[in-house]
Amino acid sequence: MKNVLPALKIGDLVIPKPIIQGGMGVGISLSGLATAVANEGGIGVIAAVGVGLLENDFAANYQEANQRALRNEIRKTRKNTKGVIGLNVMMALTDYKEILNIAIDEKVDVLLLGAGLPIDIPNEVGIDRLKESNVKIIPIVSSGIAAKIILRKWDRNFGFIPDAFVVEGPLAGGHLGYKKDELDLESNKLENLLPKVIAEVKIFEEKYKKEIPVIAAGGIFTGSDIYNIMKNTGAKGVQMGTRFVATTECDATDEFKNEYIKCKKEDIVIINSPVGLPGRAINNNFLKHVDDENKPKIRCPWVCLNSCNIKTAHYCIGMALANAKRGDLENGYAFCGANAYRVDKIVSVHELFEELENEYSIAVDQNK
Repeated sequence: MKNVLPALKIGDLVIPKPIIQGGMGVGISLSGLATAVANEGGIGVIAAVGVGLLENDFAANYQEANQRALRNEIRKTRKNTKGVIGLNVMMALTDYKEILNIAIDEKVDVLLLGAGLPIDIPNEVGIDRLKESNVKIIPIVSSGIAAKIILRKWDRNFGFIPDAFVVEGPLAGGHLGYKKDELDLESNKLENLLPKVIAEVKIFEEKYKKEIPVIAAGGIFTGSDIYNIMKNTGAKGVQMGTRFVATTECDATDEFKNEYIKCKKEDIVIINSPVGLPGRAINNNFLKHVDDENKPKIRCPWVCLNSCNIKTAHYCIGMALANAKRGDLENGYAFCGANAYRVDKIVSVHELFEELENEYSIAVDQNK
């Protein structure tokens, strides 16, 4: 008999399959992908960053375009699924507060907060409004220390705590929460990070008499990986990004998706992002020539990230990623996870879930 994936419970929210689709910014995970994942029983996630770059009027009024586009994507997703939908929000966004309010207005089920520690709730949002919304708050952290800081601050200042945590290891795609020389440390392997976060969470689970599931992210590729990381660490679910790029419903162009299919292991590199963080990407001509002196001067429509210094940046990362999303890889590049070279075909989200569930089932049988 087939062993099915266990449900993931976050407070009163029950997710039939314990898979969160990673939020991939600047148009890679919008309503198309999020809807398909939610309809399969996972959490479909829209990434808030850079949605406005895909609007025709972004150069004249980026902030308004971004917020308008984001509302539209959330509404399209909600219209087409009865499943669980989430919004991935980078705290480094200059319109972070406004986006939190949009998430509450549009009644997303889950808020995933990354690129910083969410130790404060902006006054423009308000503690009471956040509580009343019943949106589940899930910080994305890369250490037990980070989880501890968040839990203590929320406990002391607000009298409530986040509903779950995603622990993102150094094999993840895009911007990473580590310095370059920390990526290969044994202590930073995902399987070693998770127990530390779970230990910190346990203290507050007992105090608040609630379960706070910890979710594993970064380098998880197969159903067997899902089984092993959950069985061996106590994680209650996983977040996966790379596998969902190579799906028919992913909101990127086929040219972008084919970067994954064509790439080899040696093509995957760690770059220095203009926003001051290391990032994992697929190497290409654009990245090889970002330091060229004859590159055109950067035009910045709006400083979308607080940590981006336009005076020292060699290119606008928002525009580069928007170009790549559209398939213009000569003027941009694709972020990816460490296992992107293992992707060999484009499948539907339904087929991917079937594959993961079958692999999970086999792993269960093999470990009886």
